[in-house]
Amino acid sequence: MKVLAKILLPLLVLGGAGWLTWWLIASKPEPPQQKRPPAVTRVEATRIRPTHYDVILETRGVVQPRTETSLLPEVSGRIEEISSNFREGSFFEAGDLLVRIDRLNYETALTIAESNLAQARTALAEEEARADQALENWKRLGKTGEPGDLALRKPQVAEMQARLKAAEAEVVKAKRDLERTEILAPYAGRVLEQNVDIGQYVTPGTQLAKVYAIDFVEIRLPLNNRQLAFVDLPELYRGNVADSINQPGTPAPEVLLSADLGGQTMNWKGRIVRAEGAIDERTRQLFVVAQVDNPYQRRDDGAPPLKIGLFTDALIRGKTLENVFVIPRSAARAGEEVIVISPDNKIERRPVKPIWSDRDNVIVSAEKGGLEPGEVLCLTPLAYPANGAPVLPTIDGIAPSIEASGPRGKGGPEKAKEKPSESAAPKPPTTELPKAPVTSVTPKESTKEG
Repeated sequence: MKVLAKILLPLLVLGGAGWLTWWLIASKPEPPQQKRPPAVTRVEATRIRPTHYDVILETRGVVQPRTETSLLPEVSGRIEEISSNFREGSFFEAGDLLVRIDRLNYETALTIAESNLAQARTALAEEEARADQALENWKRLGKTGEPGDLALRKPQVAEMQARLKAAEAEVVKAKRDLERTEILAPYAGRVLEQNVDIGQYVTPGTQLAKVYAIDFVEIRLPLNNRQLAFVDLPELYRGNVADSINQPGTPAPEVLLSADLGGQTMNWKGRIVRAEGAIDERTRQLFVVAQVDNPYQRRDDGAPPLKIGLFTDALIRGKTLENVFVIPRSAARAGEEVIVISPDNKIERRPVKPIWSDRDNVIVSAEKGGLEPGEVLCLTPLAYPANGAPVLPTIDGIAPSIEASGPRGKGGPEKAKEKPSESAAPKPPTTELPKAPVTSVTPKESTKEG
């Protein structure tokens, strides 16, 4: 019995202590709950206003000559002279002598042809004299009737006349062949490829060189269907003259070409002069042709010439969109949704319908794009914006104090203790085409740079 008491007594003591501990914990009063105010996110914002926007189309292409010619001799012979300008990369003017073929055989042929011509003239004169004598003999003999052609030697005279014409043609051909021993430049240009040199024997059809004109160069630039809707292209219609694209009333869109040369970006100005006649079947794009005048003229800014085969980026000035909102791309979620801040500083996710977008901006119509003039647009990207979440906006560089609360215009942030923001809302970048009116892409207003 004593042993049992020794065992049960400690168990009872431990059990009672455990129950007492549980009771004390369970009956402990709960501490009062303190409601923490929801976190308010500071954001940059702007009040949107309608403006206008100049569309800039981005594309790229390769510089090509407008006129490229393969120089081929029309006579055969050994090359006895080439011009110092007849080298790859050399310039030449229209009419310059580029290649001279040995003239000796052609001078000899001309001498022979002129001799044959003189003989033919003499033979014709003699035959005409015989014909006159035959007519006199016919009359002196007193024969009646008309004399026949053979009696008057008319066939012989016709033969001599034909021989004279053939001799004259041989002289013309000999002179022309002699002239063709000199290969003259068809226009002011530059040598692209040189395929022959002094001492080489050439025949008609041998390619001497490839040359191209230097008055201007062309760049084929592809545009997709979306881009075509935002540019006024010079079009040709049946019955129009070929140069109608350069006449008043059909302005040519400006083009800015650029390329990275030696770590520096070089620019060249051009214009769209025509569109090709068909859409490319493989890419489903239409190629427009840009033209740059005098690409090899020395420039004041030291830019190098625009070389054939250079791959360039191109910016084409498109249409001007009127009465639109210019929204920075960073403020447009997936390009189709923006965050509008309500008058009581709450987030509202708003779907929009862009009419144009590029790498910097999304353009929304002020009439039916889903936004209203004067609304506050959030510029700060938010990872998980929830409708109705409170924010503390800095509107166009004016930041309210943290203590301010309530809706704007009713004792809210715009009335209570406004102070300039240390970092104003970032302005969207401006796309510029040098020395041409460009709309500055800012939320507040539209400016032009000349």
